[in-house]
Amino acid sequence: MNCTWGNKEMPTVNYSLFYWYKNTSDKAVECKQYLQHQGVRVGCYFKKNELIQFQPFHVLINASVGGKTLEISRKHMQLQDLVKPEAPVNLTLRNMSNNQLQLTWASPYPRNGCLKHTVKYKSNKDTSWTELSVNGGVFSLPSVDYEKSYTFYVRSKINSFCGTTQLWSEWSVPVTWGSNSTSKGTVEDLYWVGIRTILVPIASCLLLLVLVILLVRMERVWVILMPRIPNPSKNFDELFITHNGNFQEWTGVPKDVVESFKPNYSENICYVTELPPKDSHEPLWDSSNHAPPPMPGPPAAPSEHSPYQNSYGRL
Repeated sequence: MNCTWGNKEMPTVNYSLFYWYKNTSDKAVECKQYLQHQGVRVGCYFKKNELIQFQPFHVLINASVGGKTLEISRKHMQLQDLVKPEAPVNLTLRNMSNNQLQLTWASPYPRNGCLKHTVKYKSNKDTSWTELSVNGGVFSLPSVDYEKSYTFYVRSKINSFCGTTQLWSEWSVPVTWGSNSTSKGTVEDLYWVGIRTILVPIASCLLLLVLVILLVRMERVWVILMPRIPNPSKNFDELFITHNGNFQEWTGVPKDVVESFKPNYSENICYVTELPPKDSHEPLWDSSNHAPPPMPGPPAAPSEHSPYQNSYGRL
């Protein structure tokens, strides 16, 4: 902690600072590390182990003039009401789902539960800043435009649970996100954007290819397990389209064979003639000669149903 004096007018003599806690009966301790300007004391620096919060803090400033000690100022105060935290550090932006942007940071102040924060941001197309109060070290912007670039600042102060100070820290180093952004905080966002624009389409294509392969394999398995019922109508297309239903032409059966299946069909008489051997002198017999002499034995009865019952032969 720094305690300074002489802000309006530069002191001409060296002041001495004494401090103590609780009440005036406690022993006063002189400042161990003075702040100087041009060889003149202008303040006192207190280390962390020298400060006790939530207890009345008493300060006495003396000056030695002409061998006499003069009391310049005496005050008591609450240290927790005088704390001015250091500016937040390590601002980081993350691109969340549904176009949501998340901002996180860290504070050098050791008691994070005693801090409240203000986030200030605007886009490159906005004319004014937007400031929002935040409890904790996380801020979420519900919707962002990828065509814009956004700049963020954060500052902190002690909240009402730990003090009544109105001293805000300085604004943090800005962090930028969006188009044409070169801020360090956007490296992680660019990384995820690259993954989303490159790997996601490739993964989608691979998944679609796997699904197609599985469907083809399932189609083959389904055909094996449940074979398709053949359609015999295609086998008769030629009969009805080309031959107009003519079964004879379609099957290629000869006409005389078809005629033989009719009920009133009668076959023409066929005369049979047997030729004698070449060295025989017997006369040839044909249908113009007289019938040959009958052979000994009972005459053969002609077949009742034979179509050749009127023809003759000789053995």
